[in-house]
Amino acid sequence: MPKTKTHTGMGKRVKVTGSGKLVTEQAGKRHRLESKTSRRTRRLTGTVEVSKADRKRVKRLLGR
Repeated sequence: MPKTKTHTGMGKRVKVTGSGKLVTEQAGKRHRLESKTSRRTRRLTGTVEVSKADRKRVKRLLGR
């Protein structure tokens, strides 16, 4: 059986921490920033853990 390949796009978007958590940048801070308040854009900075609903799919794409 052939080796499974990791999804390169997902690999660039998601990082696996030492404890095994999946961490990604928070969504919603790329465009249409004029209509969003400064407070909202500030709170969108930083990283967040991948939601429980997406974990299984993301892990499979990363080959884990």
